[in-house]
Amino acid sequence: MYPIFKRMMDITLSGFALLVLSPLLVPVCIGLLLTGEHHVFYFQERIGRYNKKFGIWKFATMLKNSPNMTGGLHTTRRDPRVLPMGHFLRMTKINELPQLVNILIGDMSIVGPRPLVDKTFEPYPEHVKRVIYNVRPGLTGIGSIVFRDEERLLSESGMPMETFYAKHIAPAKGELELWYQNHLSFRTDMLIIFLTAWVIVFPKSTLLRKVFKDLPPISVPGLE
Repeated sequence: MYPIFKRMMDITLSGFALLVLSPLLVPVCIGLLLTGEHHVFYFQERIGRYNKKFGIWKFATMLKNSPNMTGGLHTTRRDPRVLPMGHFLRMTKINELPQLVNILIGDMSIVGPRPLVDKTFEPYPEHVKRVIYNVRPGLTGIGSIVFRDEERLLSESGMPMETFYAKHIAPAKGELELWYQNHLSFRTDMLIIFLTAWVIVFPKSTLLRKVFKDLPPISVPGLE
């Protein structure tokens, strides 16, 4: 029964959030229109539930041609492709808020594994790829919290970004998302929502491991 309740909760909370956050979203739209390349939203094909594709909504934070420039689909800490407002929007995760529309129409959930593009999905282990999207992808999730500073990890790894992601980040994220599916519940989702906000305010906090004591061990260079 929880999946039905979860969907009802997604509709209610995403609709309410769009209404409450409109005083924030409207100024961001105006700011993006007046800066950078003067476009507000960025639409990209992502992998969704049961591995079916959908179009994700984001605020535009990078140059339109970014995927074809140095760095490709991976973004580093001081990436020169990021627009003037983009650094702030990405740091605060405000750039993800348009995905509330995706949640409202059923493409996504508030909590779940992040929806990926083919290139970042491919390095996942096969046993993960088969089941990771048996649930709707999420605006936030356990992998998003643990790897909230992924841009720094990629920047400081000393390895080609694609290699570091495939060797270290993708396998670790995959195990975290399998853990989420095995612990899917209202309690887990509420705690993940709370912890998402918590680590934005307190990025060095270790509260995650205190709340979820049975998380799989993660060994990724540079990850505290």
